[in-house]
Amino acid sequence: MIHSAPLVLPVCADPVRDGAVALKGDRVVEVGTRDSVTASFPAAEELRWTGMIVAGLIDARATASAPGSAAGPGVTARAGVVSDLAEPPGVPGISYVEVTSASEEEWETHGRDAVITAIREVDRPCAVGIAAHTPDPQVLEDVAVLARTFGLRLLVDLDRHSPAALDEAGVLGPLCHVAVTRPLDPGERKLLRLRKTVVTVCASPAPDVLALLDEGNTVALGTGAPGGPTGRPTGGTGGVLGVARGIRQHARELGLRTRGLDCRLVTAATLGGARALGMDRGKGRIGSLAPGTRADFAVFDARGRYPYAALLAQPPCLGTVVGGTILPAA
Repeated sequence: MIHSAPLVLPVCADPVRDGAVALKGDRVVEVGTRDSVTASFPAAEELRWTGMIVAGLIDARATASAPGSAAGPGVTARAGVVSDLAEPPGVPGISYVEVTSASEEEWETHGRDAVITAIREVDRPCAVGIAAHTPDPQVLEDVAVLARTFGLRLLVDLDRHSPAALDEAGVLGPLCHVAVTRPLDPGERKLLRLRKTVVTVCASPAPDVLALLDEGNTVALGTGAPGGPTGRPTGGTGGVLGVARGIRQHARELGLRTRGLDCRLVTAATLGGARALGMDRGKGRIGSLAPGTRADFAVFDARGRYPYAALLAQPPCLGTVVGGTILPAA
């Protein structure tokens, strides 16, 4: 199957004018100009879209956790905090079971066993993580050990814990990503960078996003702010792109240097989210379009000389493809 459009945005490579993406099952096999891709697969069926094909957006701290809830325009994967791992995941990604034990005693009595039982019974073990929402530092330490033991990813809200406290508990690291709505000081940004922990920005305006990007932190975007399993929506009806647009607008209002910011924000909304979920490498990786990636992308009614800016204008989403399957437009 070939999907073609006037513009293809692979994220991991330069935009392709009059481009195409060839799929086989749930994987991408080729990305390039329409002429080259159709020549490589002359017998393939072609679906011609208007506008722009872009690698699927990733909500790295999702707002909603209810079964069947909408993922947002163009979102093909998300990190959702759930209270019950039996809930249908909706779109692919990682379901983070919430740990809220207020004390070590409560955790020892029933919290740990409940989490372990939920993890063992779930039928998608590679797509499960732990959202550490406990206020107790001892429970945090045990959660970190539990995550390493089971090979699970961790999600922590920095509105609940400081990076220093998380580091002392052994939570930070490449298997963890943090969600933040507040400014981070230079020391906090450096610690997260040294620990290779992805920072998911869940608010716009977010005053230090440019500092995070300039200093080398990996940034992702999310729509759910801290405050429970679902949080509170921060991107409005625009979802992940709404957060990105708010960041850009705020930077311009402050008179900050924004050269290349549109591209970096789109990268945060795609490849940055994949890195937050640990799904940016190997076969079936997400967040970009290239041979071997999962066939996840969205199509937006966007045109223009500057494709990243056109995408941040939040054009209508014409359709979403997840694992090679076309879903209705959000």
